[in-house]
Amino acid sequence: MVKKAPRRTAERILEVTLTLFNRFGEPNVSTTLISAELNISPGNLYYHYPAKDELINALFDRFERALNDLLNASDDVRDVEDAWFFMHTLFELIWQYRFLYRDLNDLLSKNRRLETHFQSVLKNKTRAVKGLLDGMRRGGALQIDSREVDATATSMVVVLTYWLSYEYVRDPRNALEVNNAQLALLRGAQHTLNLLAPYLEPGQRAHLIKLSDAYNKGWQSKKQV
Repeated sequence: MVKKAPRRTAERILEVTLTLFNRFGEPNVSTTLISAELNISPGNLYYHYPAKDELINALFDRFERALNDLLNASDDVRDVEDAWFFMHTLFELIWQYRFLYRDLNDLLSKNRRLETHFQSVLKNKTRAVKGLLDGMRRGGALQIDSREVDATATSMVVVLTYWLSYEYVRDPRNALEVNNAQLALLRGAQHTLNLLAPYLEPGQRAHLIKLSDAYNKGWQSKKQV
C-alpha cells in the first residue's frame, strides 16, 4: 500500500499567514490576500481553515506551546546573566509572533477563544517571572521583600506584554520591520530587567549595566558597518 505524502499545504498556509500578519498587521490581511500569496484558490484555503479566526487560533496555539516550554525554564535562572538570556529568548519568541502583540486589544475584542487563552498566558508569564525572582533571590543575586514580589512581577509582565505596542506607537512605519528587530528586542529586555535594578546585589547590578553597555555598543557598531 502506497503511503500518502504528508499534508504540507496546511503548514505552508500557516507560515505564509504568519509572515503576512507580522508584516501588515492581522486586520489588514484578508483570506483573499493569503490565498493569492500562496498561489492557491480560496476554496483550497477554506478547506484547511474555514475562517480567518481558524488561522489566528492555529498560530496562537503554536505560540502558546512554545511560550509555555520557554517559561518553564525560568526556574533555572539564578543570576543576571541567566535572566538576561531568558528575557532575550522570551522577546525573540514574542517577535516571531509579533502580530499578536501589535494588535492584541483588537484581536481579543473579536475572538472569544483568544481572550480566554490570553488570560492563561498572562497567568503563566506571572508565574514564570515570580519563579525567576525566587531563583535569583535563592542564588544571592537579588534581595527583595516578599511583599514586593507581586507588584514587581506584574510590572515586568506588563512590559513584556505591551513593549512591542509601545515600539509600534513610537515609530509606526519602522518599529516592527525585520531590520529593526534586534534593537527592539534589546530595549524590551533591558527595560524589563531594569525593574530589578533596585533589588540587585551591587555586583549583579554592575553586571547588568555592563551587559547593557556591551549590547548597545555591539548594535551601534553593526549599524555603522
